[in-house]
Amino acid sequence: MIQFYNVSKIYDNGVKALNDVSLTIRKGEFLFLVGPSGAGKTSLIKLICREELASRGQVLLNGKNLARCKPWEIPLLRRKIGMVFQDFRLLYKKTAFENVAFALQIAGKSRKEINKSVPPVLEMVGLGDKANMMPAQLSGGEQQRACIARAIVNKPNILIADEPTGNLDPDTSWEIMKLFLDINRKGTTLIVSTHDREIVDTM
Repeated sequence: MIQFYNVSKIYDNGVKALNDVSLTIRKGEFLFLVGPSGAGKTSLIKLICREELASRGQVLLNGKNLARCKPWEIPLLRRKIGMVFQDFRLLYKKTAFENVAFALQIAGKSRKEINKSVPPVLEMVGLGDKANMMPAQLSGGEQQRACIARAIVNKPNILIADEPTGNLDPDTSWEIMKLFLDINRKGTTLIVSTHDREIVDTM
């Protein structure tokens, strides 16, 4: 599904984020990117999402070389990738329901499709009874669950989480990891970037 062939990423300021990386991520896998800050985890994620281009080597997604994507293909490609961030990135003037619905609106879904798709996803992440709450009314763990719902509502093939438990307490972090495991068991390929060795070793 995702292949890196001898990939290096060197930024304009001379920082070498990745050096000759080769890897294969297969459909349905659950894997961790582990390393301290500055190890290149976020750079690798940005290459998968085509936010950055490799300085050397090839990045393939479903057999397609991402360096050869036409500009109009990039948004279509990203719709197949769900993203969860450490800092949540919710729209704070929209309810939990509206935040999740926003991902479908961008994809051009109708109001009928949105009203049908959002409630079961909120239910799945444990926010079925909090659909009308604003982000400020949700705990940190609940905000992260809303982010996960937004990331999976379009049924992406790949879900990428960049330090998803970085702002959460240990108990809440485990709840989020169990949720990721449930999502993975349904067939979604999951990539979690983290520096939390305890979570990785236990999972």
